[in-house]
Amino acid sequence: MRDAATRRAFLTGGLAIAAVSATAPRAALAQKTYGPGVTETTIKLGQTAPYSGPVAIAATFARAQTAYFQMVNDQGGINGRKVNLISLDDAFSPPKTVEQTRRLVEGDEVLFMAGSVGTATNSAVHRYLNTMKVPQLFLGSGATKWGDPGNFPWTMGWPPSYQSEGRIYAKYVREHVKEPRVGILYQNDDLGKDIATGLRLGLGEAAPKLIVKELSHEVTDASIDSQIVNLRAAGANVLLIATTQKFAALALRKSADLGWSEHRFLAFISSSVAGVLTPAGLDKAAGTITLQFVKDPTDPRWSGDAGVRDFLAFLKKYYPEGSPADSQIPYGLSIAQTTAQVIRQCGDELTRENVMRQAANLRNLELPMLLPGIRINTGATDFFPMKQAQLARFDGKSWQLLGEMLSS
Repeated sequence: MRDAATRRAFLTGGLAIAAVSATAPRAALAQKTYGPGVTETTIKLGQTAPYSGPVAIAATFARAQTAYFQMVNDQGGINGRKVNLISLDDAFSPPKTVEQTRRLVEGDEVLFMAGSVGTATNSAVHRYLNTMKVPQLFLGSGATKWGDPGNFPWTMGWPPSYQSEGRIYAKYVREHVKEPRVGILYQNDDLGKDIATGLRLGLGEAAPKLIVKELSHEVTDASIDSQIVNLRAAGANVLLIATTQKFAALALRKSADLGWSEHRFLAFISSSVAGVLTPAGLDKAAGTITLQFVKDPTDPRWSGDAGVRDFLAFLKKYYPEGSPADSQIPYGLSIAQTTAQVIRQCGDELTRENVMRQAANLRNLELPMLLPGIRINTGATDFFPMKQAQLARFDGKSWQLLGEMLSS
Protein backbone atom coordinates (compact mmCIF):
# COMPACT_ATOMS: atom_id res chain seq x y z
CA MET A 1 0.00 0.00 0.00
CA ARG A 2 1.32 3.43 -0.92
CA ASP A 3 2.37 5.61 1.98
CA ALA A 4 0.80 9.01 2.70
CA ALA A 5 3.74 10.96 1.28
CA THR A 6 3.45 9.20 -2.08
CA ARG A 7 -0.29 9.86 -2.22
CA ARG A 8 0.28 13.53 -1.44
CA ALA A 9 2.95 13.73 -4.16
CA PHE A 10 0.57 12.41 -6.78
CA LEU A 11 -2.28 14.60 -5.56
CA THR A 12 -0.23 17.78 -5.87
CA GLY A 13 1.32 16.71 -9.14
CA GLY A 14 4.82 15.81 -7.97
CA LEU A 15 7.19 16.59 -5.11
CA ALA A 16 8.66 19.53 -7.04
CA ILE A 17 5.45 21.50 -6.55
CA ALA A 18 6.25 22.01 -2.88
CA ALA A 19 9.38 23.90 -3.85
CA VAL A 20 7.58 25.82 -6.57
CA SER A 21 4.81 26.89 -4.22
CA ALA A 22 7.30 28.05 -1.61
CA THR A 23 8.80 30.57 -4.02
CA ALA A 24 5.57 31.65 -5.74
CA PRO A 25 3.99 35.02 -4.91
CA ARG A 26 1.93 34.66 -1.75
CA ALA A 27 -0.91 36.87 -2.89
CA ALA A 28 -3.50 38.23 -0.52
CA LEU A 29 -2.56 36.09 2.46
CA ALA A 30 -3.95 38.66 4.86
CA GLN A 31 -7.22 39.29 3.06
CA LYS A 32 -9.48 37.00 1.07
CA THR A 33 -10.54 38.27 -2.34
CA TYR A 34 -12.93 36.27 -4.46
CA GLY A 35 -14.05 36.47 -8.07
CA PRO A 36 -17.04 34.74 -9.69
CA GLY A 37 -17.58 31.10 -8.79
CA VAL A 38 -15.63 31.18 -5.52
CA THR A 39 -16.84 30.73 -1.94
CA GLU A 40 -15.16 29.83 1.32
CA THR A 41 -15.55 26.15 0.43
CA THR A 42 -15.81 25.82 -3.38
CA ILE A 43 -14.33 26.94 -6.71
CA LYS A 44 -16.29 26.56 -9.95
CA LEU A 45 -14.37 25.94 -13.19
CA GLY A 46 -15.77 25.50 -16.70
CA GLN A 47 -14.83 23.24 -19.58
CA THR A 48 -16.17 22.09 -22.95
CA ALA A 49 -15.35 18.71 -24.50
CA PRO A 50 -16.64 16.42 -27.29
CA TYR A 51 -18.55 13.80 -25.33
CA SER A 52 -20.46 13.17 -28.56
CA GLY A 53 -19.86 13.87 -32.25
CA PRO A 54 -17.07 13.00 -34.72
CA VAL A 55 -14.17 13.13 -32.25
CA ALA A 56 -15.91 11.80 -29.14
CA ILE A 57 -12.89 9.57 -28.54
CA ALA A 58 -11.05 12.70 -27.32
CA ALA A 59 -13.42 12.95 -24.35
CA THR A 60 -11.07 10.70 -22.35
CA PHE A 61 -8.84 13.77 -22.07
CA ALA A 62 -11.64 15.66 -20.28
CA ARG A 63 -12.82 12.68 -18.21
CA ALA A 64 -9.29 12.33 -16.82
CA GLN A 65 -9.47 15.92 -15.54
CA THR A 66 -12.86 15.39 -13.93
CA ALA A 67 -11.59 12.23 -12.25
CA TYR A 68 -8.50 14.04 -10.96
CA PHE A 69 -10.53 16.78 -9.28
CA GLN A 70 -12.79 14.13 -7.76
CA MET A 71 -9.67 12.66 -6.17
CA VAL A 72 -8.51 16.12 -5.06
CA ASN A 73 -11.88 16.79 -3.45
CA ASP A 74 -11.91 13.42 -1.70
CA GLN A 75 -8.56 14.37 -0.16
CA GLY A 76 -9.67 17.79 1.10
CA GLY A 77 -9.59 20.02 -1.98
CA ILE A 78 -7.10 22.83 -2.64
CA ASN A 79 -6.41 25.27 0.18
CA GLY A 80 -9.54 23.90 1.86
CA ARG A 81 -11.84 24.41 -1.13
CA LYS A 82 -13.48 21.74 -3.29
CA VAL A 83 -13.13 22.17 -7.04
CA ASN A 84 -16.31 21.86 -9.08
CA LEU A 85 -15.25 21.32 -12.71
CA ILE A 86 -18.37 21.72 -14.85
CA SER A 87 -17.57 19.91 -18.10
CA LEU A 88 -20.18 20.27 -20.87
CA ASP A 89 -20.56 18.48 -24.19
CA ASP A 90 -20.01 20.60 -27.31
CA ALA A 91 -19.96 17.66 -29.76
CA PHE A 92 -16.86 19.26 -31.35
CA SER A 93 -19.19 21.81 -32.95
CA PRO A 94 -17.97 25.44 -32.67
CA PRO A 95 -21.51 26.91 -32.48
CA LYS A 96 -22.28 24.50 -29.64
CA THR A 97 -19.02 25.50 -27.95
CA VAL A 98 -20.12 29.13 -28.02
CA GLU A 99 -23.49 28.20 -26.50
CA GLN A 100 -22.01 26.06 -23.73
CA THR A 101 -19.23 28.53 -22.91
CA ARG A 102 -21.71 31.39 -22.56
CA ARG A 103 -23.76 29.19 -20.25
CA LEU A 104 -20.70 28.48 -18.10
CA VAL A 105 -19.54 32.11 -17.96
CA GLU A 106 -22.84 33.99 -17.77
CA GLY A 107 -25.05 31.34 -16.15
CA ASP A 108 -22.84 29.20 -13.92
CA GLU A 109 -20.41 32.11 -13.41
CA VAL A 110 -17.28 29.97 -13.35
CA LEU A 111 -14.02 31.50 -12.19
CA PHE A 112 -12.25 30.42 -15.38
CA MET A 113 -12.27 27.94 -18.25
CA ALA A 114 -9.81 25.08 -17.81
CA GLY A 115 -8.60 22.36 -20.15
CA SER A 116 -11.24 22.66 -22.87
CA VAL A 117 -10.75 20.33 -25.84
CA GLY A 118 -10.12 21.20 -29.46
CA THR A 119 -8.62 23.82 -31.74
CA ALA A 120 -11.64 24.86 -33.81
CA THR A 121 -13.87 24.79 -30.73
CA ASN A 122 -11.57 26.90 -28.55
CA SER A 123 -11.10 29.27 -31.48
CA ALA A 124 -14.84 29.89 -31.52
CA VAL A 125 -14.74 31.39 -28.01
CA HIS A 126 -11.22 32.83 -28.07
CA ARG A 127 -12.21 36.46 -28.60
CA TYR A 128 -15.35 36.21 -26.44
CA LEU A 129 -13.45 34.99 -23.37
CA ASN A 130 -10.78 37.66 -23.80
CA THR A 131 -13.41 40.36 -24.18
CA MET A 132 -15.12 39.10 -21.02
CA LYS A 133 -11.70 38.86 -19.28
CA VAL A 134 -12.26 35.22 -18.35
CA PRO A 135 -9.08 33.08 -18.24
CA GLN A 136 -9.02 30.41 -20.96
CA LEU A 137 -6.31 28.16 -19.59
CA PHE A 138 -4.33 25.06 -20.53
CA LEU A 139 -6.24 24.10 -23.63
CA GLY A 140 -6.25 20.63 -25.12
CA SER A 141 -4.79 22.09 -28.32
CA GLY A 142 -1.32 23.10 -29.46
CA ALA A 143 -2.37 25.90 -31.81
CA THR A 144 0.37 28.49 -31.96
CA LYS A 145 -2.09 31.36 -31.54
CA TRP A 146 -2.74 30.46 -27.88
CA GLY A 147 0.66 31.91 -26.98
CA ASP A 148 -0.10 35.55 -27.83
CA PRO A 149 -0.31 37.50 -24.54
CA GLY A 150 0.01 40.83 -26.33
CA ASN A 151 -3.28 40.41 -28.18
CA PHE A 152 -5.04 37.72 -26.12
CA PRO A 153 -3.84 38.11 -22.52
CA TRP A 154 -6.54 35.81 -21.08
CA THR A 155 -5.66 32.69 -23.13
CA MET A 156 -2.85 30.19 -22.56
CA GLY A 157 -2.26 26.81 -24.20
CA TRP A 158 -0.37 23.92 -22.63
CA PRO A 159 1.23 21.32 -24.96
CA PRO A 160 4.12 22.03 -27.33
CA SER A 161 2.84 24.15 -30.20
CA TYR A 162 1.75 22.36 -33.35
CA GLN A 163 4.22 24.38 -35.39
CA SER A 164 7.10 23.24 -33.19
CA GLU A 165 5.85 19.65 -33.55
CA GLY A 166 5.97 19.97 -37.34
CA ARG A 167 9.47 21.44 -37.17
CA ILE A 168 10.68 18.47 -35.12
CA TYR A 169 9.33 16.01 -37.70
CA ALA A 170 11.05 18.02 -40.44
CA LYS A 171 14.36 17.81 -38.58
CA TYR A 172 14.07 14.02 -38.42
CA VAL A 173 13.19 13.81 -42.12
CA ARG A 174 16.21 15.93 -43.10
CA GLU A 175 18.58 13.86 -40.99
CA HIS A 176 17.25 10.31 -41.45
CA VAL A 177 15.28 9.94 -44.70
CA LYS A 178 17.22 9.52 -47.92
CA GLU A 179 15.70 11.45 -50.82
CA PRO A 180 12.48 12.34 -49.01
CA ARG A 181 9.31 13.04 -50.98
CA VAL A 182 6.75 14.27 -48.50
CA GLY A 183 2.98 13.90 -48.60
CA ILE A 184 0.82 15.76 -46.09
CA LEU A 185 -2.66 14.85 -44.91
CA TYR A 186 -4.03 17.62 -42.74
CA GLN A 187 -7.32 18.43 -41.08
CA ASN A 188 -8.68 21.66 -42.52
CA ASP A 189 -8.39 23.71 -39.34
CA ASP A 190 -5.67 25.31 -37.23
CA LEU A 191 -4.54 21.91 -35.93
CA GLY A 192 -3.72 20.47 -39.32
CA LYS A 193 -2.56 23.75 -40.85
CA ASP A 194 -0.23 24.56 -37.94
CA ILE A 195 1.54 21.19 -38.01
CA ALA A 196 1.87 21.36 -41.80
CA THR A 197 3.24 24.91 -41.54
CA GLY A 198 5.79 23.77 -38.97
CA LEU A 199 6.94 20.98 -41.29
CA ARG A 200 7.35 23.42 -44.17
CA LEU A 201 9.30 25.84 -42.00
CA GLY A 202 11.48 23.02 -40.73
CA LEU A 203 12.29 21.86 -44.26
CA GLY A 204 13.31 25.41 -45.10
CA GLU A 205 14.06 26.52 -48.64
CA ALA A 206 13.92 22.92 -49.87
CA ALA A 207 10.26 22.53 -48.82
CA PRO A 208 8.71 23.26 -52.26
CA LYS A 209 10.89 20.57 -53.80
CA LEU A 210 10.54 17.99 -51.02
CA ILE A 211 6.75 18.26 -50.49
CA VAL A 212 5.14 16.53 -53.47
CA LYS A 213 1.49 16.88 -52.42
CA GLU A 214 -0.72 18.25 -49.64
CA LEU A 215 -4.35 17.20 -49.18
CA SER A 216 -6.87 18.23 -46.56
CA HIS A 217 -10.08 16.80 -45.14
CA GLU A 218 -13.00 18.09 -43.09
CA VAL A 219 -13.83 16.77 -39.64
CA THR A 220 -17.25 15.75 -41.01
CA ASP A 221 -15.83 13.60 -43.83
CA ALA A 222 -16.68 9.91 -43.79
CA SER A 223 -13.32 8.73 -45.13
CA ILE A 224 -9.85 9.90 -46.12
CA ASP A 225 -8.96 6.84 -48.24
CA SER A 226 -8.85 8.80 -51.49
CA GLN A 227 -6.42 11.33 -50.00
CA ILE A 228 -4.00 8.59 -48.92
CA VAL A 229 -4.22 6.91 -52.34
CA ASN A 230 -3.52 10.21 -54.10
CA LEU A 231 -0.59 11.07 -51.83
CA ARG A 232 0.97 7.67 -52.52
CA ALA A 233 0.31 8.02 -56.25
CA ALA A 234 2.11 11.38 -56.19
CA GLY A 235 5.30 9.52 -55.27
CA ALA A 236 5.42 10.42 -51.58
CA ASN A 237 7.60 8.18 -49.40
CA VAL A 238 7.06 10.27 -46.25
CA LEU A 239 3.57 10.75 -44.82
CA LEU A 240 2.61 13.40 -42.28
CA ILE A 241 -0.75 12.60 -40.63
CA ALA A 242 -1.84 15.91 -39.09
CA THR A 243 -5.35 15.13 -38.00
CA THR A 244 -7.59 13.98 -35.15
CA GLN A 245 -8.07 10.47 -33.85
CA LYS A 246 -10.73 8.93 -36.11
CA PHE A 247 -9.01 10.06 -39.30
CA ALA A 248 -5.55 9.17 -38.00
CA ALA A 249 -6.68 5.56 -37.51
CA LEU A 250 -8.13 5.49 -41.02
CA ALA A 251 -4.92 6.98 -42.46
CA LEU A 252 -2.69 4.46 -40.71
CA ARG A 253 -4.81 1.55 -41.88
CA LYS A 254 -5.10 2.70 -45.50
CA SER A 255 -1.43 3.63 -45.85
CA ALA A 256 -0.39 0.22 -44.48
CA ASP A 257 -2.75 -1.49 -46.91
CA LEU A 258 -0.90 0.34 -49.69
CA GLY A 259 2.42 -1.00 -48.41
CA TRP A 260 3.35 2.33 -46.83
CA SER A 261 4.76 1.46 -43.43
CA GLU A 262 7.96 3.51 -43.23
CA HIS A 263 8.45 7.23 -42.63
CA ARG A 264 4.96 7.94 -41.32
CA PHE A 265 4.62 10.76 -38.81
CA LEU A 266 1.56 10.97 -36.59
CA ALA A 267 0.44 14.05 -34.65
CA PHE A 268 0.75 13.55 -30.90
CA ILE A 269 -2.93 14.35 -30.41
CA SER A 270 -3.69 11.10 -32.25
CA SER A 271 -1.01 8.87 -30.74
CA SER A 272 -3.20 6.96 -28.28
CA VAL A 273 -2.50 3.23 -28.49
CA ALA A 274 -5.97 2.40 -27.19
CA GLY A 275 -7.91 5.08 -29.06
CA VAL A 276 -6.13 5.18 -32.44
CA LEU A 277 -3.49 2.54 -33.02
CA THR A 278 -5.57 -0.41 -31.84
CA PRO A 279 -8.57 0.51 -34.07
CA ALA A 280 -6.15 1.00 -36.98
CA GLY A 281 -4.50 -2.37 -36.26
CA LEU A 282 -1.35 -2.53 -34.16
CA ASP A 283 0.53 -4.24 -36.98
CA LYS A 284 -0.55 -1.53 -39.41
CA ALA A 285 0.67 1.20 -37.04
CA ALA A 286 4.11 -0.35 -36.43
CA GLY A 287 7.01 1.91 -37.38
CA THR A 288 5.02 5.15 -37.03
CA ILE A 289 6.83 8.07 -35.40
CA THR A 290 5.23 10.68 -33.15
CA LEU A 291 6.08 13.26 -30.51
CA GLN A 292 5.80 12.25 -26.86
CA PHE A 293 5.90 14.14 -23.58
CA VAL A 294 3.91 11.82 -21.30
CA LYS A 295 4.98 8.40 -20.05
CA ASP A 296 3.42 5.37 -21.70
CA PRO A 297 2.23 3.18 -18.78
CA THR A 298 2.26 0.10 -21.06
CA ASP A 299 5.99 0.49 -21.72
CA PRO A 300 8.00 -1.89 -19.46
CA ARG A 301 10.65 0.80 -18.96
CA TRP A 302 8.25 2.56 -16.53
CA SER A 303 7.29 -0.55 -14.54
CA GLY A 304 9.22 0.66 -11.49
CA ASP A 305 8.32 4.33 -11.86
CA ALA A 306 6.50 5.81 -8.84
CA GLY A 307 4.49 8.24 -10.98
CA VAL A 308 3.22 5.43 -13.21
CA ARG A 309 2.36 3.22 -10.21
CA ASP A 310 0.32 6.05 -8.71
CA PHE A 311 -1.27 6.77 -12.08
CA LEU A 312 -2.44 3.18 -12.40
CA ALA A 313 -3.84 3.28 -8.86
CA PHE A 314 -5.64 6.55 -9.68
CA LEU A 315 -7.05 5.02 -12.85
CA LYS A 316 -8.32 1.95 -11.01
CA LYS A 317 -10.16 3.97 -8.35
CA TYR A 318 -11.30 7.13 -10.13
CA TYR A 319 -11.46 6.26 -13.83
CA PRO A 320 -11.79 2.46 -14.07
CA GLU A 321 -13.18 2.56 -17.61
CA GLY A 322 -10.06 4.39 -18.82
CA SER A 323 -7.29 2.44 -20.55
CA PRO A 324 -3.63 2.72 -19.45
CA ALA A 325 -2.82 2.62 -23.18
CA ASP A 326 -4.71 5.86 -23.87
CA SER A 327 -2.16 8.71 -23.89
CA GLN A 328 -5.00 11.24 -23.68
CA ILE A 329 -5.50 10.27 -20.03
CA PRO A 330 -2.03 11.16 -18.65
CA TYR A 331 -2.15 14.21 -20.94
CA GLY A 332 -5.45 15.38 -19.45
CA LEU A 333 -4.33 14.47 -15.95
CA SER A 334 -1.16 16.57 -16.30
CA ILE A 335 -3.21 19.56 -17.44
CA ALA A 336 -5.50 19.15 -14.41
CA GLN A 337 -2.45 19.06 -12.14
CA THR A 338 -1.17 22.27 -13.72
CA THR A 339 -4.57 23.87 -13.15
CA ALA A 340 -4.45 22.74 -9.52
CA GLN A 341 -1.03 24.33 -9.10
CA VAL A 342 -2.32 27.68 -10.35
CA ILE A 343 -5.21 27.54 -7.87
CA ARG A 344 -2.78 26.62 -5.11
CA GLN A 345 -0.55 29.59 -5.92
CA CYS A 346 -3.55 31.92 -5.87
CA GLY A 347 -4.02 31.29 -2.15
CA ASP A 348 -7.06 33.30 -1.01
CA GLU A 349 -6.83 35.83 -3.85
CA LEU A 350 -9.08 33.86 -6.15
CA THR A 351 -9.82 36.49 -8.76
CA ARG A 352 -9.62 36.13 -12.53
CA GLU A 353 -6.77 38.65 -12.62
CA ASN A 354 -4.69 36.72 -10.10
CA VAL A 355 -5.45 33.42 -11.83
CA MET A 356 -3.76 34.82 -14.94
CA ARG A 357 -0.85 36.22 -12.91
CA GLN A 358 -0.22 32.81 -11.36
CA ALA A 359 -0.69 30.96 -14.66
CA ALA A 360 2.09 33.20 -16.02
CA ASN A 361 4.29 32.45 -13.01
CA LEU A 362 4.92 28.70 -13.17
CA ARG A 363 8.53 27.88 -12.40
CA ASN A 364 10.20 24.53 -13.13
CA LEU A 365 7.00 22.62 -12.44
CA GLU A 366 7.55 18.86 -12.66
CA LEU A 367 4.62 16.46 -13.00
CA PRO A 368 4.72 12.71 -12.34
CA MET A 369 3.43 11.55 -15.75
CA LEU A 370 5.65 13.81 -17.86
CA LEU A 371 8.85 12.37 -19.29
CA PRO A 372 11.87 12.86 -17.01
CA GLY A 373 13.52 16.23 -17.49
CA ILE A 374 10.43 18.06 -18.68
CA ARG A 375 9.57 21.15 -16.66
CA ILE A 376 6.75 23.62 -17.14
CA ASN A 377 7.67 27.29 -17.18
CA THR A 378 5.67 30.39 -18.04
CA GLY A 379 6.13 34.15 -17.86
CA ALA A 380 4.36 37.41 -18.57
CA THR A 381 5.46 37.19 -22.21
CA ASP A 382 5.73 33.39 -22.38
CA PHE A 383 2.36 31.64 -22.72
CA PHE A 384 3.82 28.31 -23.93
CA PRO A 385 4.01 26.16 -20.75
CA MET A 386 5.37 23.01 -22.43
CA LYS A 387 8.50 23.39 -24.50
CA GLN A 388 10.12 19.94 -24.38
CA ALA A 389 9.27 16.63 -26.01
CA GLN A 390 10.88 13.52 -27.46
CA LEU A 391 10.34 11.53 -30.61
CA ALA A 392 9.05 7.97 -30.28
CA ARG A 393 8.51 5.04 -32.66
CA PHE A 394 5.71 2.50 -32.26
CA ASP A 395 7.07 -1.06 -32.13
CA GLY A 396 3.70 -2.80 -32.46
CA LYS A 397 3.06 -2.79 -28.71
CA SER A 398 4.14 0.54 -27.23
CA TRP A 399 5.94 3.78 -28.06
CA GLN A 400 9.74 3.51 -27.84
CA LEU A 401 11.58 6.78 -27.26
CA LEU A 402 14.05 7.96 -29.90
CA GLY A 403 17.12 10.10 -29.38
CA GLU A 404 17.25 12.82 -26.77
CA MET A 405 14.87 15.36 -25.31
CA LEU A 406 14.17 18.17 -27.78
CA SER A 407 13.26 21.76 -27.10
CA SER A 408 10.54 23.45 -29.10
